[in-house]
Amino acid sequence: MELTGKNVLVVGLARSGMAAIKVLHRLGAVITLSESKKKEDIKELPELEKLGVTVVDQSMQAFEGDYALVVKNPGVPFRSPMMQRLAERNIPVITEIELAYNVAKPQHYVAITGTNGKTTTSTLVYELLAKAFPGKTHLCGNIGIPLCETVLENGLMEEGGHYIALEISNFQLVNIDRFRPEAAVILNLTPDHVDFMGSLDAYYKSKTEVYRNMSGSDLFLLNADDPVLAEYTAKYPVNCTVRTFSTDRGDTDSCVSGGYVCVNGEKVLPLDLIKIIGKHNLQNIIVAVSIAKAFGVSNEDICSVIADFRGVEHRIEFVRELNGVKYYNDSKGTNTDATVTALKAFDRGVILLVGGFEKGLAMDDVRAHLGCVKKVIGYGACGRRLINELVGEGGTVVTTLDEAVAEAVKAAESGDSVLLSPTTSSFDQYSCFEERGKHFKDIVNAL
Repeated sequence: MELTGKNVLVVGLARSGMAAIKVLHRLGAVITLSESKKKEDIKELPELEKLGVTVVDQSMQAFEGDYALVVKNPGVPFRSPMMQRLAERNIPVITEIELAYNVAKPQHYVAITGTNGKTTTSTLVYELLAKAFPGKTHLCGNIGIPLCETVLENGLMEEGGHYIALEISNFQLVNIDRFRPEAAVILNLTPDHVDFMGSLDAYYKSKTEVYRNMSGSDLFLLNADDPVLAEYTAKYPVNCTVRTFSTDRGDTDSCVSGGYVCVNGEKVLPLDLIKIIGKHNLQNIIVAVSIAKAFGVSNEDICSVIADFRGVEHRIEFVRELNGVKYYNDSKGTNTDATVTALKAFDRGVILLVGGFEKGLAMDDVRAHLGCVKKVIGYGACGRRLINELVGEGGTVVTTLDEAVAEAVKAAESGDSVLLSPTTSSFDQYSCFEERGKHFKDIVNAL
């Protein structure tokens, strides 16, 4: 990618925008940053000035410049007027993942996408590959570490052959061009991000971009249990090696049989080594093990990693047990399907905490899976609506998460589980789901 002396616009800063700017500076580009914050509110301004970056606002005039390339923050809606204006002017728009892919030496990319399970699966893939290839394996992407940052910090513009476990969202997939993973998976397809994408069809279609450039011996893992995914892979065919996986069937390439996770007919992982709960996590493990086997990781290393794996923070994360009551942090449950997935991990006695920012998601699916739930407590901006849709007068509504936990403690008995799985985002009272989850853990650990 030859950008020396060329004008490049970066839209939106945050961590990924800053990482992209550093790569572009390394390439000798003339960089303009379009940022919604006022200049005086940009804490990185001294560093940006040192890098020679021109900072402008996000008025339409800022998008009339003569740019050879635009690097868009994934959070900037691709259907916004400013993005439409760039399209009208035929100016290429990419995300930092595409930029990093183009400037790095060839690496072994594993791309993990889907509606739910991305973080757990990406982390597992990283742990498995790092066991086999220590010092040459990296975890990045939508998990919170920009690929551009990984490329710069590990010298990947000069050295190839590293293994990159890349969690990738539809926001990042919308603007790919040449990005081609060596292995990829769409874990599942369920409704989400319709506000960003404009329609459910557009959201599902965006996920198929992960395999658009794959071919030949590249490996795509196909979830044989997902009928929506079957529909979209039929509509947008996969042009590389495809292997199937299932938690329910025994006729797929990867499956559960005879007490083992089996890959291509080989018994690889005894189920009794798995410590994390839930059928969804079994699926995540099957995918991660299948990828590890494809890259030559030994069964011994696979068993060692899985036996030590306790899950990822904020995803049905066990916090503590007090007076016979177990507390779980599922703050990453920011949509209804994620909460349904969490509920499926329990048999009985769940005190469910829901609420947060009002996304307008219907609660029908969650209501259909309340068989294990003893009580529902709503809090935050949409707490009242969620309780009305889920249990009506049988629920409790409070204002804050602190109050919700206090009510849960009153209702819980020995053998019960208190589960924070909000069904929606955190932006009414928190900056992100991580802050919400950490606050929940602080409350619980202080009991």
